[in-house]
Amino acid sequence: MVLHALCVNGLLKTIIDSFFRLLNPVATLRTVTVSKISTLDRVANLPEFLVDALSRRGIAESEALSHQLTRLPSPSLMKGLADAVDYLIKARRIDANILIVGDFDADGATSTALLMKALPRLGFQQVNFFVPDRFTLGYGLSVAAVEALAYQKPDVIITVDNGISSIEGIAKANALGIEVIVTDHHLPGETLPDAKAIVNPNQPGCEFPTKSLAGVGVAFYLLIALRKQLIEDGELTPKTAPNLAQYLDLVALGTVADLVPLEHTNRVLVAQGIKRIRAGKMSEGIRALLQVARKPHEQLTSSDVGFALGPRLNAAGRLDDMSQGIMLLTTDSPDFALDLATELDELNQARKNLQSSMEDEAKTLVDALEADVESLPRGLCLFQESWHQGVVGLVASKMKERCNRPVFAFAREDDDSAVLKGSGRSIQGVHLRDLLDRVATENSGLIDKFGGHAMAAGLSLHQDKLADFEGAINKALGECEAQLFSKTVFSDGELAEENHHLYHAELIRDLLPWGQGVPEPQFHGTFNVFSSKVVGEKHLKLVLYKEDPNQLMDAIWFFYDPAEDVSTSLNVVYKLQVNHFRGNNSLQLYIEAVLDNDYKVVHE
Repeated sequence: MVLHALCVNGLLKTIIDSFFRLLNPVATLRTVTVSKISTLDRVANLPEFLVDALSRRGIAESEALSHQLTRLPSPSLMKGLADAVDYLIKARRIDANILIVGDFDADGATSTALLMKALPRLGFQQVNFFVPDRFTLGYGLSVAAVEALAYQKPDVIITVDNGISSIEGIAKANALGIEVIVTDHHLPGETLPDAKAIVNPNQPGCEFPTKSLAGVGVAFYLLIALRKQLIEDGELTPKTAPNLAQYLDLVALGTVADLVPLEHTNRVLVAQGIKRIRAGKMSEGIRALLQVARKPHEQLTSSDVGFALGPRLNAAGRLDDMSQGIMLLTTDSPDFALDLATELDELNQARKNLQSSMEDEAKTLVDALEADVESLPRGLCLFQESWHQGVVGLVASKMKERCNRPVFAFAREDDDSAVLKGSGRSIQGVHLRDLLDRVATENSGLIDKFGGHAMAAGLSLHQDKLADFEGAINKALGECEAQLFSKTVFSDGELAEENHHLYHAELIRDLLPWGQGVPEPQFHGTFNVFSSKVVGEKHLKLVLYKEDPNQLMDAIWFFYDPAEDVSTSLNVVYKLQVNHFRGNNSLQLYIEAVLDNDYKVVHE
């Protein structure tokens, strides 16, 4: 492997592809001069500051703001899709027993629910699902998973959001006479499984332009191609075939929750799904999740999907059984959906409590390494005997944000096992899956197995190899540029006082789905404090003004620092957001970071 695949050099790509999270105190505030990137065609009714912000995110043409379904790339470009469709149509004609094998996270759950709802509408009579218990059967279509599902006597297995690395499991299925179709989006290894068909935009030779599709996006494309072929074959008509757009709420949820980069194809899928939800056209499961999360569907944003819906659905797979989440997404009963959503909400609260305790322990471990964050190793490996393997990924994410370093958090595979299961989260500029691939290649036998994406990956290894693993990743990370690990927050610049307006906040909210790869615009500036009060014990509600005390603005600082002096003024990085309260919309500044007195602005 060449090193540049691991370390993405250049601040410009880092800024375009990232949303720098809160790191206090902030040492460096970086802004980008638009002329160094490109200039977006001047779009009617867009203020200049927003046009500039879009340009910084690589959106240089007005066509990129179009989210019509006609803008989606053709399914014909996806390698393996035609083979999968041909085989499934043959399976349909003989009434084959189809078993969907999903994953334990929100992407896997929405992918599974999508096929469970759509395939019967396409004429498949026997469709069931199976989600391997990752705590006992491992990840994906493992040999143990195949043995566990064999009693259902499936003729065909369709994997969703997994399967590309299930070499042994698929070989076992073949030996039992079960055909396997893989739909996945994870990066493949050097060897591909011996499946009947593989649908994955990241497999070698695939010309599909969007490599960042989530698993649910790949499954949706399978349905698009399958529906089209059934109509061409005369087995369905445009009137009898289901309108697949009705399932875009599931596609949007899985895509956002999986934190894949929101390239244009993904933005189209998410924007269309959110549009349907806002119009009240959604599954009963998503409606129930919104109800327990107290989020009005008319105001839904991609941020709500990621921070309110996704965690509640993911809680099932983290602590219990994702089958509960799939039942929620497939039921047509409002009452049953609400019961399931309420249970998931309670499970999510239990997850929060467990995560909080584990994070406190992780902070203690990090603090014990070095008093100065800048002196920390470039990669951190954290392990505690009591940690729950379903939550270590969240702990790794929080520590990554705190230290701006790739972090792996580990838990025991089970109470008596010497095998550790690890989950890693990365920073922009470090490709985590490639990092693991390099370490595994250069250190034979060190890692039992691994897989994942650029920003998130998982692995297993023996406990007595943990120290060697940490040394190996830090050796590799030592060749990356030092600036990748510095404490940095990005700003789109200072915003003129007249641009602090509800209209602009609503414009930003509705322009496109913001998220991974296209971070919501944020700005920096100094504000005078008119008043402040603590709300919810951990948050600070403020009333601020720039220069004119008659032009007051509400602001919210979640999980504020009680040691911060807010009596007179604050220098902050913030977003323009819409506060919806009792049926009324108002402007609210969402404080992302508070800058210390020593911060410096760097123009790139």
